[in-house]
Amino acid sequence: MITLPSIILAACAAAAAGLVGAFALMKRTILAGDVMSHIAIPGLGLAIIWALNPLLGGGMTLFAGILLIWQLQKRTELSSEAAIGVLFATSVALGALLIHSNEGLVDALFGGFTNFSPNEFLFGVGASLLIIIGLYLMRDRLIISLFSSELASSTGINVNTVNLLYLLLFGLAILANLRFLGALLVGSLIIVPASAARQLTHTLGAFLITSVSLSVASMLIGFWISESYGSELGPTVVVVSAAFFMVSLLKKKR
Repeated sequence: MITLPSIILAACAAAAAGLVGAFALMKRTILAGDVMSHIAIPGLGLAIIWALNPLLGGGMTLFAGILLIWQLQKRTELSSEAAIGVLFATSVALGALLIHSNEGLVDALFGGFTNFSPNEFLFGVGASLLIIIGLYLMRDRLIISLFSSELASSTGINVNTVNLLYLLLFGLAILANLRFLGALLVGSLIIVPASAARQLTHTLGAFLITSVSLSVASMLIGFWISESYGSELGPTVVVVSAAFFMVSLLKKKR
């Protein structure tokens, strides 16, 4: 049963995902959203085994993975994509070993954790607002570091710290949407609306606003279709966002 709190929480989480996705596209790490979400799978498996809140388990391994990615970037010559790829393969393998029940597997991979307490609701909304406010406050430092790490360093910006903060906000956006879309599909809400927004806009402000709007619209329309026709929420949201992207391709770039 879809309730008003679940719609509010989903809309807030989708807005955060749309904003994170816009910056990920500018960083040319847009596919990282799809890969990083899989880092949560071992934690979901452990939570199912130990009868814990799935988001607690997923969050622990996700943020442990983020810290490991950050350290790999600092201490080795690996790019973000390579570091994330190593953890991706390991996480999927561990998750497959840990998740045994069919119901638990479906919920972990495609979403289904729709029941939540008032505290979980407050946490989810608070986390989404933290992502939006955090990205707004660090937008200038983040944009400068995106285009030139040397320029950022010369202006006194600590690029390593900016990268860590962004990765943490990225992971928090994945966690906020994990209950609705699952580990396999949550990255799509970061990838697809931002890609569609890039097709439709020509300025940074319009790009950010459109990415957020398309992400929220995908989630809310997905909720409506899921409730009306009894389809699974996660796949429905992804299909709606893909439809927005296909429409965006009809616009000719200037």
